[in-house]
Amino acid sequence: MGIDTVRTGTADETAALRREQRGWYVYDWACSVYSTSVLTVFLGPYLTAVAERSADSDGYVHPLGVPVRAGSFFAYSVSLSVILAVVLMPLVGSAADRTGRKKPLLAAAAYTGAAATTGMFFLDGDRYLLGGVLLVVANAAQSVGMMLYNSYLPQIAPPEERDAISSRGWAFGYAAGSSVLVANLVLYSAHDSFGLTETAAVRICLAAAGLWWGAFTLVPLRRLRDRHARVERTTAPGLRQLATTVRDMRRHPLTLAFLLAYLIYNDGIQTVISQASIYGSQELGLGQSTLIAAVLLVQVLAVAGALAMGRLARTYGAQRTILGSLVAWTLTLAAGYFLPAKAPVWFFVLASGIGLVLGGSQALSRSLFSHLVPPGKEAEYFSAYELSDRGMSWLGPLLFGVTYQLTGSYRSAIISLVAFFVIGFALLARVPVRRAIAEAGNPVPEKI
Repeated sequence: MGIDTVRTGTADETAALRREQRGWYVYDWACSVYSTSVLTVFLGPYLTAVAERSADSDGYVHPLGVPVRAGSFFAYSVSLSVILAVVLMPLVGSAADRTGRKKPLLAAAAYTGAAATTGMFFLDGDRYLLGGVLLVVANAAQSVGMMLYNSYLPQIAPPEERDAISSRGWAFGYAAGSSVLVANLVLYSAHDSFGLTETAAVRICLAAAGLWWGAFTLVPLRRLRDRHARVERTTAPGLRQLATTVRDMRRHPLTLAFLLAYLIYNDGIQTVISQASIYGSQELGLGQSTLIAAVLLVQVLAVAGALAMGRLARTYGAQRTILGSLVAWTLTLAAGYFLPAKAPVWFFVLASGIGLVLGGSQALSRSLFSHLVPPGKEAEYFSAYELSDRGMSWLGPLLFGVTYQLTGSYRSAIISLVAFFVIGFALLARVPVRRAIAEAGNPVPEKI
């Protein structure tokens, strides 16, 4: 029996497993605040402003003597963090599978990221370089931590429960993200009432996300358990380990086929998320307060969407439910193309559609992939999955940008993203998931 098969025999064993699952949910609750409040809302504009204050007369800063436009510093920092994560994730994932000691590695990643995020409180004045370093460290640490977190799923959930448990984890994350974002927006909007400057309010919001991350990580670290490793391998350095993982995955072509489909439709999802605010501000003429409210609405509805799609998967199976969500994404983008300008209500309707399919699409993709991972290689394979989620989503923004450059229309740019969902649908529909699960050496659930 493989390492990822969960036994739920006695009442004590079942109770212990449920306790571990509840602890697993809490890590998403802990770290999602970083994604929502820090990366999505506050850090980009704030770090850019700090860099602009430090720029020379031509608008350039010079980190390590390299001339960089101040407005590009945040984007370059994010890109550098992805490169670092690409090197670290396969290395850490292989070490986790080889030793069976995921929990110390998760603790190291989580507290490195939490410390870096908390340190953003000191990002003030002309300390743009400090901000860049902290962003690179925090973002790479979050990627590594999420890879380890995801790799626990096959070990804490029997196959028939995996969709529901994955969906609950996503729901916990979105619930935390929306709750803390509300508190942060209150502090930011009413900073004068609290006797704070706008800068101080932003720094507190950034640091609070790090403290939140660190505090709630204590729960999964107490409840998650390490398993004995059953696969002996040597660990190759960073990119060599990634190549080794990819070579191993070639022995499981159906797993690779799913990963390709996921890479494509997830690229579309990530591009919609990152470009929706630009579409709202530039094409629809909406204000910053409307856009922030839309982000919050997406977070709240993603909780309900993740749980609802988890229940649908019990009836129709994860693959069919994901395919249905890709149809919903396509219809949502088509509706977005026709949105009237300066009409916040209709933009909120669009945000509602995105929120309802966002969490479920991601949660069920994770749980479906967990069935396709060979026993004993959970962290290693999830490093490739996490790279698809975070490190490979570049084609969508490129298509969006090129379409706008050729047409001068953000409406044309947003509708061009339909291609990712149509192609992803076609590729996913062709994957025989039951055979893929069996060939990976895992039990096939009744509904998949």
